[in-house]
Amino acid sequence: MTVAGVEISNYDKIIFPKKKISKGDMVKYYEKIAPLMLPFLKDRPLTLHRFPNGINNNGFYQKSISDYFPDFIKTVEIETEEGSNTQILCNDTKTLVYIANQGTVAFHIWLSKKDKLRQPDKIIFDLDPSDDDFEKIKKGAKALREILKEKDIDPSLMTSGKSGLHLYYKIRRGKDFDQVKATAREIAEEAEQRHPELFTTEIRKEKRGSKIFVDYLRNAYAQTAVCPYSLRATEDAGVATPIEWRELSKIKSAAEYTIDNILKRTGQLNQNKN
Repeated sequence: MTVAGVEISNYDKIIFPKKKISKGDMVKYYEKIAPLMLPFLKDRPLTLHRFPNGINNNGFYQKSISDYFPDFIKTVEIETEEGSNTQILCNDTKTLVYIANQGTVAFHIWLSKKDKLRQPDKIIFDLDPSDDDFEKIKKGAKALREILKEKDIDPSLMTSGKSGLHLYYKIRRGKDFDQVKATAREIAEEAEQRHPELFTTEIRKEKRGSKIFVDYLRNAYAQTAVCPYSLRATEDAGVATPIEWRELSKIKSAAEYTIDNILKRTGQLNQNKN
């Protein structure tokens, strides 16, 4: 079978065993979600989270392009401590489908674009739970938003598709990652100081107790965050989903949206725009 001009291999191979979701199902999902997902992917280096034999088998992260990838895949050269590597860009549906056909479940993006790799254009905070209390995560998201609003910033909100929530906002390019990370750290530490019962910036998991880890560490060169509308390697095939703040009270988990219901949601969103 061909999807978006890409010949799909092992179409019936099961990627998500619990729900019997095949690679073909996954590829078709990415083809359908492409109009919403591609603007978030555009011109950003990618890290792929691949599970060629399904999520119950060992997956791996891939940063550098494979030598067998076709010529239509766009790339960017990345400076590293060891030298350089060639990373993938995904700016069109054909590329998205091809990468999904490689068994890529999740797409992780840089916070900067190819033309100014060392100057991020967004800041992100990952609220990472230490327990299963999602109501606590929702409370934390609201508290962090209030701190940001005092700084004239109103962040966007996204379910992670797994267990936490992401708050992120755009910034003007010009500062390097070290400067931006320092700003993010200050905000995270302010949240911890103002709500010590709720937040922690403790990197070691065993010292976090039941508090929410305000992960600001993603705001660094070559670090990534999951792309909006990406699937996650979870039993229920959760989807990282942008939501409105007014929706937060109704959300019951960070995996509220999955491959089963996300297209219904995005279809409704499109109808509301018309």
